[in-house]
Amino acid sequence: MSVKSVVKSVNARLAEELAVAEGQVDAAVRLLDEGATVPFIARYRKEVTGSLDDGQLRTLEERLRYLRELDQRRDAVLASIEEQGKLTDELKAALLAAETKARVEDIYLPYKPKRRTKAQIAREAGLEPLADRLLADPTLNPDEVAAEFLAEEVADIAAALDGARHILVERVSEDAELVGAVREKFWADGTLSTKPWSEEAAKSPAAQKFRDYFEYSEPLEAMPSHRVLAVLRGEKEEALSLNFDGGDDALYQAMIAQSLGVDMGAGGAATPWLTATVGWAWRTKLMFSAAVDARIRLRQRAEEDAVAVFAKNLKDLLLAAPAGTRATLGLDPGFRTGVKVAVVDGTGKVVDTCAIFPHQPQNKWDAAKATLAALVARHNVELIAIGNGTASRETDALATELIADLKAAGASGPSRLPTKAMVSEAGASVYSASAYAAHELPELDVTLRGAVSIARRLQDPLAELVKIEPKSIGVGQYQHDVTPGTLARSLDAVVEDAVNAVGVDLNTASVPLLAKVSGVTESLAESIVSHRDNTGPFRSRSGLLDVPRLGPKAFEQCAGFLRIREGDDPLDASGVHPEAYPVVRRILDRAGVTLAELIGDERKLRALKPGDFADDRFGIPTVTDILGELEKPGRDPRPAFSTATFAAGVEKVSDLKVGMVLEGVVTNVAAFGAFVDVGVHQDGLVHVSAMADRFVSDPHEVVKSGQVVKVKVLEVDVERQRIGLTLRLNDDPQRPRDGKRPEQGSGPRRDGGGQPRGRDGGNRGGNGGGSGGGGGQNRGQNQDRGRNPQRGNAGGRREAAPSGSMAEALRKAGFGK
Repeated sequence: MSVKSVVKSVNARLAEELAVAEGQVDAAVRLLDEGATVPFIARYRKEVTGSLDDGQLRTLEERLRYLRELDQRRDAVLASIEEQGKLTDELKAALLAAETKARVEDIYLPYKPKRRTKAQIAREAGLEPLADRLLADPTLNPDEVAAEFLAEEVADIAAALDGARHILVERVSEDAELVGAVREKFWADGTLSTKPWSEEAAKSPAAQKFRDYFEYSEPLEAMPSHRVLAVLRGEKEEALSLNFDGGDDALYQAMIAQSLGVDMGAGGAATPWLTATVGWAWRTKLMFSAAVDARIRLRQRAEEDAVAVFAKNLKDLLLAAPAGTRATLGLDPGFRTGVKVAVVDGTGKVVDTCAIFPHQPQNKWDAAKATLAALVARHNVELIAIGNGTASRETDALATELIADLKAAGASGPSRLPTKAMVSEAGASVYSASAYAAHELPELDVTLRGAVSIARRLQDPLAELVKIEPKSIGVGQYQHDVTPGTLARSLDAVVEDAVNAVGVDLNTASVPLLAKVSGVTESLAESIVSHRDNTGPFRSRSGLLDVPRLGPKAFEQCAGFLRIREGDDPLDASGVHPEAYPVVRRILDRAGVTLAELIGDERKLRALKPGDFADDRFGIPTVTDILGELEKPGRDPRPAFSTATFAAGVEKVSDLKVGMVLEGVVTNVAAFGAFVDVGVHQDGLVHVSAMADRFVSDPHEVVKSGQVVKVKVLEVDVERQRIGLTLRLNDDPQRPRDGKRPEQGSGPRRDGGGQPRGRDGGNRGGNGGGSGGGGGQNRGQNQDRGRNPQRGNAGGRREAAPSGSMAEALRKAGFGK
């Protein structure tokens, strides 16, 4: 059988999963197979797919990959069984009906080539009839019947009965229906319990971050992803021992007995032996396989959730507000090694660099201010970007004083009085040491490249962050515990969607940025930049066809996402695809105006009816998009730029007081809440139950990474460096709010989000050791970020869902004593 014969059923299933017409799926699959990208299909082939959006197309793409792999495996299994001469119509039908890879493997198990088993040895010794006779007639005496099978290979009665038992145990372990039923029951009824790896491990300092899991148990189905990944990490670090328990053994043994046709309540002479065989089959085979399956399933589900959280956070960070093309001074803070300084012009070009030493031990505060003031004046600096790692608040104070001095000296206006902003350093060290950074900034020391990156990511976060491997950006949840391929595929899709949603300036984009454009590979991006360097800026999109190795197909995929400012054709600065330019000409003819007159004229454009310009190729959805582009050509979907103002005098956790209302920036969003930087080097946690005066199932409904928010301090644990915050500014941590809101879920409130935060997100960001949701993310107060401070926190608590006041909820989540 060929996979092609079931493609239709694959498309039908995809249509059912997506709740769309099968014709839409057929069209999307055809386009994907022809090499079209998801952004291109979603944006420029709406008529073909019936307006499937990028989210639906990403799901379709992922599921299509799985189902095709399933079909390939099914074909291989069918061929293997047929080669053995054992393929029956019933078996073939069962395999064709299998909807998962696990089901195919269950059916294949009895026919799968395997090493010589004890059951096979027993069959070769002629003991299968013994097993069958005892099954068929439990009134027989096992010893008497076994005596008939003694031979050179079967030394005694015990050996004969052991062989018969091995045959029956293997038989039930290869019963696809039974294995599937046991697997589902184990998953539905099972629990995962944890305890210390050993008495010695429980006392070790390294295991203390997992102490809340030293006596812990939770149903498999209810266990959230962050706790799953936390205990799996604890096991990997030999701090925790995990036990999977399916529940009442008697229920599983009854299922096995039914499969074999054994009545364990009968009074036959063989009944005790058959009952013992049933118990043996459960303990040695099915219980073990069900536990392994549950572990795999639990990890897969947790990974899917973790990847989804990471993807959402990454998208929010990539689409954060750009400050724009303004001269920017980047400050990469440090104590002993000094503050690295870089100035970039409006295009991101480096125009000046140096190092200053305002903090301990040098304490050259005034000299540092004078140096910065000279740079601001020399380069007309409008923005000051401050890295948010070690010494960030101290450096922020320096910038504040600098601006105040400039103002007192008579500076005024945006070109003379700069605006400061705190910028995430996540991944900056990864970029600084990368081959691309060395190629891009060959004349700069590695330490200065970080300051350049900080300045540029304030100007345009998307353009700068694409130069960093997504997992190193540090907005994930246990990303180092997730299968690398799964994570990379999801994050690459997020980056691709974000880049193409914004569009790319063809004449200024870097190779990493161009490589994320639909249809552009890294080698093609290098060719585009090389052509641009050799021949000058592109004047029109059609000029792309002059780039070596960029053919019509690549042009079709990428042209609409590339922008040319001040080129020969104003449409080249818009999101209108060149293939649709004739539609614009028809619109101009009908309106009786020039393109310059029509672009941006909201009244005229909204008076036009898309249906009047639609044809067989470009339908109403595309024409509607074209009119929208003409109204605001090349519009940027990202929000307007804004900055958080940290409270003066609040620079460390001990400065915080319960009841304070502070401004901060959301740095990470997890399943259990959001972390907020309030300027004390340690992100505080806004638990999901403190986000709104309503039930919140997903924190992303309320906040996103990079968002400026106001929070109230609910609780502070200086010793454990944990901060409890709320977005409900009317909350009173001293007064209960009984009955005011439902609590989210059950079990522990702390999680692995409590990670140390440094500039290398790949080593620190998004990787709490376990419980740390209580305190959030340590923003690094060690002398040098590069030393990778120890991760803190782990675990989770065993209490049921808290109720009542937020203070009580947070105490149960690990705050207070």
